[in-house]
Amino acid sequence: MAERETLASRLGFILLSAGCAIGLGNVWRFPYITGQYGGAAFVLIYLVFLVIIGLPVMVMEFSLGRASKKNIALALLTLEKKGTRWHYYGPVAIVGNYLIMMFYTTITGWLLYYFFSSIAGSLSGFDREASELFFASLQARPGIQIVWMAIAIITGFAICLGGLRNSVEKASKIMMICLLLILIVLAVNSCLLPGAGKGLSFYLVPSLERAREAGFWEVVFAAMSQAFFTLSIGMGGMTIFGSYIGKEQSLTGESARIIALDTFVAITAGLIIFPACFSYGITPDSGPGLLFVTLPNIFANMNGGRLWGSLFFLFMTFAAMTTLIAVFENIIAYWMDNHGWSRKKAVAVNMPLMILLSVPCVLGYNVLSSFHPFGPGTQILDLEDFLISSTIMPLGSLLFVIFCSHSCGWGWNNFIKEADAGKGVKFPSWLRTYVRWILPVIIGAIFIKGYWDIFSKL
Repeated sequence: MAERETLASRLGFILLSAGCAIGLGNVWRFPYITGQYGGAAFVLIYLVFLVIIGLPVMVMEFSLGRASKKNIALALLTLEKKGTRWHYYGPVAIVGNYLIMMFYTTITGWLLYYFFSSIAGSLSGFDREASELFFASLQARPGIQIVWMAIAIITGFAICLGGLRNSVEKASKIMMICLLLILIVLAVNSCLLPGAGKGLSFYLVPSLERAREAGFWEVVFAAMSQAFFTLSIGMGGMTIFGSYIGKEQSLTGESARIIALDTFVAITAGLIIFPACFSYGITPDSGPGLLFVTLPNIFANMNGGRLWGSLFFLFMTFAAMTTLIAVFENIIAYWMDNHGWSRKKAVAVNMPLMILLSVPCVLGYNVLSSFHPFGPGTQILDLEDFLISSTIMPLGSLLFVIFCSHSCGWGWNNFIKEADAGKGVKFPSWLRTYVRWILPVIIGAIFIKGYWDIFSKL
């Protein structure tokens, strides 16, 4: 058997893992709900939940990967006690990786289309109506969407084909560094716009009034859910990167650095969006409307808007592509580890398969637009997102927590030994009771709330 690939550097591990976590949620949803739920007051609650939910689960995922040197499907099988069936979740997690890509690739295709349209000047001079028509026109044409979606998939798999060190790690480093630099430039530009101060105040000054209007428990659950979902935990993505690293550094410190990067991108995205929106008197939206209608409208009317719009969509394309590459690498590793395939064969089979699996999401906006899985206004994308975000991710995280903290699984002592190996911050041993009994309840509440929010509206 060929020797297992490893990452060349600690920086590569941090940026590749951060690339998996950083994505559309950092811009798509975080700034909007921050403004809606009280600005900095919400951010403080969000940061608390990042530490008490996101950090432990991420450390556990990395520990499973580093201890087993396997992808999630084999990690559980390798570490579980004889006669137990924890490994049954492995294939479910891999299905989750396919599932998230079934809609993420379509949105990445949209971002590529908008990036090249912005460079070409096709978005110049748009008002709100023109921006809405442009986006609706794209969604109505399945052919053009499939082309751009396929370009995103082929690019991602082509990078993975080059190997872990020589291509995946290098490409992720370049994209992540460019992403962070562009993000800072865009934020500085937005903050210097006329009237930007009102947007900064709305975003950064705590507003107890807005928090009270939303309701205390709504704010808490929103912060809890965002902290949980922003890190892409629960589906084995972090497990595979843990399997590629050595034991020189403790995993708690590395996880904290990755979470800090993810949080920096989310908060800085708000510094782009709110000053720009308030400067032009436009209410910030959430979801596709923010990226593909609201912001193009703002850039179209901004001095040098063609440049700033192109940079913004380049930033978003890098954010999306780093996630694609990370998830594709997890999928490829599964076929290499579990079935003995070469990297070339895994890419050759999965690239066309991924294009095929992504087609239903595209058709949900045109040919299959009459299908509304959760009522009027919902699309196939919403169904796919629900299955991964509200089902597989929370259930997978719950399983990891129980597996790493209870004797029926891998057990607390084995987890702590692996997590604390190396230099750096150690996992607090006094959190054992919290991790064993309280954290599962919190994750369970997130799972139940996700289902309640969907089905109570039907």
